[in-house]
Amino acid sequence: MIKSSTLIVILRTCICCGICLILLGIYLHNFNHTVEVMGVKGIILSAMCVAFGMVLSLPTKMYLTLVLVNHENHQRELEQQQSASRKSHTKAQPNDP
Repeated sequence: MIKSSTLIVILRTCICCGICLILLGIYLHNFNHTVEVMGVKGIILSAMCVAFGMVLSLPTKMYLTLVLVNHENHQRELEQQQSASRKSHTKAQPNDP
């Protein structure tokens, strides 16, 4: 089984590769004259770069967001348990004037 820290590094790498492919597709479509000379095949090439970039980046962002939400919920539960244990500990001690 892959550790969660290793998985997060892999997913962040996928996001970076996806964003780079999206930027490459935009560059090819807007600024590269070779793609313009290629005609329809050039447009398909730049569109495929953008499409694969989105395939790489979007699902991994959703998964990382899910991991972050689960981590925050876990932290909130721990804080609630700690505050509840502090309250029960202070109630158990009598107040001596």
